[in-house]
Amino acid sequence: MVSGIHHVTAVTRKVQANVDFYAGFLGMRLVKQTAGYEDATQLHLFYGDAAGTPGSLLTFLAWEDGAPGRAGYGQISEISLSIDPASIGYWLTRAMSFGLRSEGPADEFGEPVLRLKDPDNIILKLAGAKKLVSPAAWDGASIPVEHAIQRVRGATMLTEKPAASRSFLESHFGYRFQASRGTIDRLVSQSGDIIDVRDARGFWSGAPGTGTVDHVAFRAADEETLLSVRKALEATDASPTNMHDRKYFRSLYAREPGGTLVELATDKPGMTVDEEHAALGGKLFAPPEAITNLHDLKVMLPQFSMPGQPRINYRELPFVHRFYTPPDPDGSVFVLLHGSGGNETTLMPLLNKVAPRATLLGVRGRATEEGFPRWYKRITPFSFDQNDIKTEAEAFAAFIEGAVKSYGLDPQKVVYVGYSNGANLLNSLLYLHPNLVHKAVLLRSMPVLSDFPHADLKGTDLLVISGKTDAYGKYASELEERLKSSGATVDSDVIAGGHDLGDADVPIIQKWLLQENR
Repeated sequence: MVSGIHHVTAVTRKVQANVDFYAGFLGMRLVKQTAGYEDATQLHLFYGDAAGTPGSLLTFLAWEDGAPGRAGYGQISEISLSIDPASIGYWLTRAMSFGLRSEGPADEFGEPVLRLKDPDNIILKLAGAKKLVSPAAWDGASIPVEHAIQRVRGATMLTEKPAASRSFLESHFGYRFQASRGTIDRLVSQSGDIIDVRDARGFWSGAPGTGTVDHVAFRAADEETLLSVRKALEATDASPTNMHDRKYFRSLYAREPGGTLVELATDKPGMTVDEEHAALGGKLFAPPEAITNLHDLKVMLPQFSMPGQPRINYRELPFVHRFYTPPDPDGSVFVLLHGSGGNETTLMPLLNKVAPRATLLGVRGRATEEGFPRWYKRITPFSFDQNDIKTEAEAFAAFIEGAVKSYGLDPQKVVYVGYSNGANLLNSLLYLHPNLVHKAVLLRSMPVLSDFPHADLKGTDLLVISGKTDAYGKYASELEERLKSSGATVDSDVIAGGHDLGDADVPIIQKWLLQENR
């Protein structure tokens, strides 16, 4: 039997702000954190009631610093959560005390509703629904249990095909018509939650991205129900995907006629399949088929703190950046510059192997090539936009100056590590902004400036590692000689491989660091 909503999944741009809002302001329980099942380099957070009961779950895919989407037809535009009607005043006062703007309370289909926006501007409604209660209300937050969020009340679906969308939900997912108000048809499930089907003809289409709802998932009692619905969908124009094992539930996906992605998910095995009830949400889990191992994922995925715990307060600086702080930091800091097509997390697993107790500051280049990050524009594989190199070097120098002040870094103790395109920006910085970089590792690097200004690099310690079969490797000796002639202390090594990074780099960097720290 299909009955009601299992969960709603949205996309967030900033994990810490998301946790502060949903676990902090709303007082929902964080019941699970996993690496993404479609992309293991995405963090996936689940909030719900005390037990993570199906029907109470809001989940978020973290596209840290990702591009914003746009709500429109073919999407869910609003999410509502149920509270006791008598709690509306409490939540209005709480929103004011948190400095959050709210609208209402207003009457919607006979219910008092308070409208809010989360940090990603997703519309969230608190609806007074007396009969829609959780079997396990969460009382572990700072909110009195009588005012706690109970479960998901419903969602609003924007569609250009309201009649077809409504028929789809009624035919396959157990909803029935309850009432109409203007352009909205309210459908109710046997579980008591609702889908508001809103006629969005004349509106713009939705676009995926941060600040949008990815899909709504409905509840299937068991896998037999899942298979039955799949068979029924296949007999229509719907195009369900293959079934997926999400560990906590089995599921399938389809697009309803208006374009909104819907999922059908089983109630079991549930959130306690890999964590005890008391420990829910405390550990990161990885999908069994994830290519990247769990240890590396812990380094790459964005870290966050629960409300009231110490955290990194990120500053608005010219470059997207990410910190990784180990459990027992030793005070050392590495600033990481990725290669073409990488991002701020790409070098983190490698450097964590090099220095497990170091704090890692990964930075993302601002130039792009075919949509992928770079540090400056290139004209051909071996020629580069000189003005762009100088402009981005100046911006990066300003970023470092801001980071030093904002995060309390000691510039004399920072070690820079660049790979390929990132290493080339670093070796250019040595000449364009002398005294910025005092110690650096240049991996698969080559000179890219057409004209090198004079620079006194005395006191600058560098390690250059090239690849024996790397097409760019033949330029490494030229780079090393230039750096030495400018006064830098340069150690070098050659690995047996090519341009790619690998474990062979780790002991070389470790040995050099030990020598430098004597």
